[in-house]
Amino acid sequence: MSYLHRMPFGAEVLDDRQVRFRLWAPGASSVAVDLSSKLLPMNRLDGGWFELATGEAAAGCKYQFAVEEGRGVPDPASRFQPSGVHGPSEVVDPRIFRWQESNWRGRPWEETVLYELHVGTFTPEGTYAGAEQKVDYLIELGITAIELMPLSSFPGTRNWGYDGVFPYAPTAHYGRPEDLKRFIDTAHSKNLMVFLDVVYNHFGPEGNYLNLYAPQFFTERHHTPWGQAINFDGPDSHLVRDYFIHNALYWLEEYRFDGLRLDAVHAIYDDSNPDFLTVLGETVRKTIGQDRHVHLVLENDNNAAHYLHRNSANKARLYTGQWNDDFHHAEHVLITGEADGYYEDYSDDPMKHLGRCLTEGFAYQGDVSPYRHGRKRGEPSRELRLSCFVSFLQNHDQVGNRAFGERISNLADTKKLKVALAVWLLAPSPPLLFMGEEFDASTPFLFFCDFEPELATAVREGRRAEFARFAQFNSAEARASIPDPNDKETFWRSKLDWTSVRNPTHAHWLRLYTDLLDCRRVNIVPHMNDVQPGKASYKKLAERAISVVWPLEANGRLALLANFGDALLPVTELPAGSLIYTTAADCTALRENKSLPPYSVAWFLKYEHADVV
Repeated sequence: MSYLHRMPFGAEVLDDRQVRFRLWAPGASSVAVDLSSKLLPMNRLDGGWFELATGEAAAGCKYQFAVEEGRGVPDPASRFQPSGVHGPSEVVDPRIFRWQESNWRGRPWEETVLYELHVGTFTPEGTYAGAEQKVDYLIELGITAIELMPLSSFPGTRNWGYDGVFPYAPTAHYGRPEDLKRFIDTAHSKNLMVFLDVVYNHFGPEGNYLNLYAPQFFTERHHTPWGQAINFDGPDSHLVRDYFIHNALYWLEEYRFDGLRLDAVHAIYDDSNPDFLTVLGETVRKTIGQDRHVHLVLENDNNAAHYLHRNSANKARLYTGQWNDDFHHAEHVLITGEADGYYEDYSDDPMKHLGRCLTEGFAYQGDVSPYRHGRKRGEPSRELRLSCFVSFLQNHDQVGNRAFGERISNLADTKKLKVALAVWLLAPSPPLLFMGEEFDASTPFLFFCDFEPELATAVREGRRAEFARFAQFNSAEARASIPDPNDKETFWRSKLDWTSVRNPTHAHWLRLYTDLLDCRRVNIVPHMNDVQPGKASYKKLAERAISVVWPLEANGRLALLANFGDALLPVTELPAGSLIYTTAADCTALRENKSLPPYSVAWFLKYEHADVV
């Protein structure tokens, strides 16, 4: 079985084996296809389009567009850039790849346990083929979905992926398109979903040629932290929207991804109605249909709950879920005591913020944010299902955006961290792990890139300047110690050390994560849809202790007691139901003395229609 997503732009091999080239270049008077040995003029169409169908090209041939008889530029809808962002594009016929798992339909969202990874640093090889060799390991861990950091072709040889400039072309540094498809096919054959992180809020700073022939792609009406804003709401914005909507459909249909995570959508500036996010969500739902489980997940600092509503059948109307930064920030402050930057919003009462996340989704639901100078942030989320909120203790941002890429185990006391893990991994919201955290990886995850010299200098100095407001980096000498993102060593230091898993300490953490995820699979996942929206409640038992109750259908309930403190905690009444998990070494105090030991957690489940392990 083969899959092809047909697009109104780019290079496409037609049924008669001709190749149709199509480019939107409203700023150009003439465009030709450059096949290296021959220049073929394209036909000018209405609306700034240029098109040519020719038998002189075929799958595998290299091409560029010659604009105004000037230098050649790559195809902005290129399916592959074998020589990088400044080189020619390659004609790809996706029908050549034969999928083995053509009957794969995905998995329900409630079963989701995400594992975020960066292909280049996940394995020594740093390739799709290398990642494919780790699929069985992830299944044994208890993962049900891999989330790949962005793959769009980026400048240089190494990058996080958020500086991509060819959204349709998976980077050649990890392998060819068919290698990526083979990785996804293998994952599907073993009942594992694969998600992709996509970036629709900006293009990277090097290798984007759109301004040469399509300046209408950008707007001066809005500004982003990364430069020119993409035109989602001005003249010709319908063509810009189509470019990104087709991109989402392309990954879901042609590559059979099970879901997309949309990066920083709060930086997609759009004053139109309906906005781009609404149109994208509606289009995906209508196009993919009901025969597959397809999940769309947002990263949205605005906590815009209205994108997350479900229909009467508990299906996502637009977006399935959102990364819940509030949950991370509350637990992070609780176990580290950090209060710099955005952690300021949670430092007043981290337990209260955590309780709200566990029972209502967002901590900030229209509340005043001190970090944002008194502005209100968020929308009410209490009536949403808790499965809408993806929770995590680590991810690429929360590790990699630290000056030295430290993981949480370097920042928090082990006893507190284990409490946080037991709360997070068994709560009724889908968890996301960041690669290596399950065995307490000793390697950092640093910010790395590979730009041309002038831009590299600006990025290095800019990153170090970002940390100047922190007391730790108030001197030039201290800031100079921050790793240079463009240094190859910064990239190599970020690769996971898989040999460390054999170390008893790292093996202990791996067992802990595996046990927790197994408990989740057996006791939590079957009841995710039974958690009643808007009914959960929490109570602070002490400054560092909490009880939470989630009512379930059929008079059931899931309950949590968590003690992040160093004192024995009296509990006047134990929750009803069976004890399904506890970190307490001795359960006698819990059952007979009704007290919770320091740094411990207890989970209870009462459900009349299921056997509880």
